[in-house]
Amino acid sequence: MTNLLANNPLAVIGRVILEFTAGIGRVAIFTFHGVRHVFAPPVYLRLVGRQMMVIGYFSLPVVGLTALFTGMVLALQIYLGSSRLNAESAVAWIVVLGITRELGPVLGGLMVAGRVASAMAAEIGTMRVTEQIDALTTLSTNPFKYLVAPRIISGVVTLPLLIVVADIIGVMGGYLVSTHKLGFNAGIYLKNTFDFMQTLDVVSGLVKAAVFGFIIALMGCYHGFHSRGGAQGVGKATTDAVVSASILILVANYFVTELFFSGK
Repeated sequence: MTNLLANNPLAVIGRVILEFTAGIGRVAIFTFHGVRHVFAPPVYLRLVGRQMMVIGYFSLPVVGLTALFTGMVLALQIYLGSSRLNAESAVAWIVVLGITRELGPVLGGLMVAGRVASAMAAEIGTMRVTEQIDALTTLSTNPFKYLVAPRIISGVVTLPLLIVVADIIGVMGGYLVSTHKLGFNAGIYLKNTFDFMQTLDVVSGLVKAAVFGFIIALMGCYHGFHSRGGAQGVGKATTDAVVSASILILVANYFVTELFFSGK
């Protein structure tokens, strides 16, 4: 009977669908408990502060470098394309729109996902396989309150602050290339940048950053929390956390963009 089911394509498809649905259910339940404990007292402010340092301060160099060279490359590529249409003046506002709306939050989120989601999954996964999470329960400490909630709060609060810095550095990178390499007048470039930049552009990027911070923290905690099988299981949880966070960031980016700009 087992061989018949294994050789039946419909059985294979059904098994995949059931496993996928079960996975969505597990993530939904985990998300519900995590969010519930974010708003329920007490809040471990010391743990929140530590996670904010891990997510924000220690991620600043890699996010800053990514934003800087992204802005520089963006300005160079836009100039090369717009020069064919004699529209070089568009470089400034396309750079600022591209950085604040899309490239700043998305690339920053992906870089933080690679650095932070993996670290969260590895830390919590190690606690799981060494039964430290069970010890927390034995000591009447809720693992969601102690491990998950501080990371979610830190991710949602810290990533927008990080993206503000990334936006500034990215626009500065475009400014440096445009004024020092492409021959733009510095005053005119800055004027075009501020004239075309709107509050909605920055706000939409910061909302994306908050959503991405939630996704990164949630996926890192979820995969670490459900890791099994010793060191190999922790390694798999780390990889799964980065992959799932990166995919969800790209998916969420579309829906948030649709929310802000679908009518424009």
